Amino acid sequence: MRKSSSYDEMAVRKQFDRICKLALKGEKIDYRRHIAYRQKHEVMLSELSEKDMGRLFTVDDYGVENQWFQVLGYDIEVKDMLIAEALQALSEKKRDVVLLSYFMDMSDAEIGRALNLVRSTVYEHRKRSLELMKNIMEEHTDEKKR
Repeated sequence: MRKSSSYDEMAVRKQFDRICKLALKGEKIDYRRHIAYRQKHEVMLSELSEKDMGRLFTVDDYGVENQWFQVLGYDIEVKDMLIAEALQALSEKKRDVVLLSYFMDMSDAEIGRALNLVRSTVYEHRKRSLELMKNIMEEHTDEKKR
């Protein structure tokens, strides 16, 4: 006896249903494995530290627009044009004190020995130089606003 066509149709549907369920189960496993991999190997940009963010790009710096000063055999590069302009307005001794102090990280005593000055004189030169530079930079900023 031959089985009815409705029985054959029902068997095919059950087989198809089983195959679909197995395929979906496999997709679910693959998807979860993929998500776990991404969580392990990927990081959101907002979660990166400044150091890590800095490694994501580079900036070409050719030094064409930078100003160079020479003090005691050191070549000191000043990248900000406004600061460079203010430094040029200072006397040589005051400029040397500022450059050695802030760009070469030298103490007042070290600067004094290098320039044959008393430590208190180095302090006064730096203090007055910073005041002059501040005034020059403020004037330049005010001129740009106008």
